[in-house]
Amino acid sequence: MPSTSPTVVFDVGNVLIRWDPRHLYRELIPDEARMDWFMQNICTSAWNLEQDRGRSWAEAVAERVSAHPEWEREIRAFDERWHETVSGEIAESVAVLSDLKAKGEKVYAITNFSREKWDESVARFPFLGSFDGVVVSAHERLIKPDPAIYHVLLERYGLAADSCIFIDDSAKNIEGARHVGMQAVHFVEPIDLRATLRGLGVQI
Repeated sequence: MPSTSPTVVFDVGNVLIRWDPRHLYRELIPDEARMDWFMQNICTSAWNLEQDRGRSWAEAVAERVSAHPEWEREIRAFDERWHETVSGEIAESVAVLSDLKAKGEKVYAITNFSREKWDESVARFPFLGSFDGVVVSAHERLIKPDPAIYHVLLERYGLAADSCIFIDDSAKNIEGARHVGMQAVHFVEPIDLRATLRGLGVQI
């Protein structure tokens, strides 16, 4: 018989793996105020998001170094030492993913991720290869919370929005999922993800 349990759809960054550029830049720029200035003015969230939208890291780094040559070492580190921005997996979330797969449930992901760093992360964290389907923003040139990226998942894998539960650490992305008819869980630690999903009808 087909499963009657809702289908769980994960975000990846800060739901399954911990990502924060400050893990790297605290070493490169020990002065906290100077590091904050760098993150807000040089390698900004908006700049990084363009890699998630599909811009190559080579192009992104060249643009920033051209504009701010005095920060070349630090800019190049965002690309070359990116793995240091990811401190590890979020064990409880990975256990939930593993248990869902062990029960035979289909599990999916929608993630804002650059093409190059997604490949690097799948190699480092093999559980990222266990999804039944993944929508990576850079592959689609769409980023959350654009409704179109959620529709890519639903249409590509034949899923009904109201039978899906999307988990994300971003309130904007949660609202994006709800806008297209998904249920959603805002992943803010501390959270008992397993209990939260059970409360929404997931058989785990």
